[in-house]
Amino acid sequence: MATSEQIDLAIATYEELMDLDKDFEDVETEIIRQQVALTKSLYEKREALVKNIPNFWALVFEQAPPDLDQYIQPSDSAVLLSALTSVSVSHFEIENGGNGDPRSVSIKMEFGENEWFEDKVLEKKFYYRVGKEGDEGLVSDPVPIKWKSSDKDLTQGMLDLVVKVWENDKKNPVTDSTKLKKEKDYTPDEKALKEKIEATGLGAVSFFGFFGYRGLNISAEESRLAIEEEKKRKAERAAGKIPELKAAEEEEDDDEDDEEEDPLSLEIFPDGEEVALAISDDLWVNAIKYFSQAQEADISEVDFEDDDEDEEMADDDEKPKANGAQPPSKKRKA
Repeated sequence: MATSEQIDLAIATYEELMDLDKDFEDVETEIIRQQVALTKSLYEKREALVKNIPNFWALVFEQAPPDLDQYIQPSDSAVLLSALTSVSVSHFEIENGGNGDPRSVSIKMEFGENEWFEDKVLEKKFYYRVGKEGDEGLVSDPVPIKWKSSDKDLTQGMLDLVVKVWENDKKNPVTDSTKLKKEKDYTPDEKALKEKIEATGLGAVSFFGFFGYRGLNISAEESRLAIEEEKKRKAERAAGKIPELKAAEEEEDDDEDDEEEDPLSLEIFPDGEEVALAISDDLWVNAIKYFSQAQEADISEVDFEDDDEDEEMADDDEKPKANGAQPPSKKRKA
């Protein structure tokens, strides 16, 4: 049986390992900060060049990696291929000499005239936040879309409901991310939203539901205090002091967890953070590669159709056409 001294040593060692892991994370974050500064001029040059290439970003999205492509429905592809004109990603908290978190990103998509919505620009900001209980990740405010009519709304009304719920929450803000509303206390809009989400069985019926993602309810103030508290505890551990656990509070939190709701129960796009990272860290960064793949796919498609035509002509020499019918041509994903 372990002695109290051994237990204390094990706890101290575990805390040191956690501190070391956080040090690795801090280095990775600093690398992002430096990379953003070093590549800024390159992305500006790329943006100037691709303006001369029709459908550049539409073709890039057509070749989207699987972790993004799985959320793009055929109806979404129709919008992207016909109307998407530009995409840009910025680490807005460190722009112009800012000292914020480089993991916070803004994704801006620009569109030409289309039959679905009136907006020319849809921009969604994601803030990297840390909760008082150690939860961390990207949080965001929902972005409304001005659909031209209800039958053109690809989210089937869910995005509008998310925006209404968010606007109501702003009037009655919850400052503690650990205090979640019970379903019995839902407003009529929240109940309607939950019913719509459950009816889809997916959580998202369109890529454009991405603009409704909110994430964990962690305010900027809670995040600031949580980071300061963790720095304080880390300094104490470095000084050889083992911070005491607040057993009573932890037990109380455990009791509350049994009653609380899923923090993402009203999300119409639960994987919003993963999609934001897929766009900012992959699609945006490797846009030239994905565009090149689209060009290669077009060439392969033409070769495939030419081969089909040659085979068809050879078959025509041997047998007559049936009622003049022609085989369907190979189509793009959309």
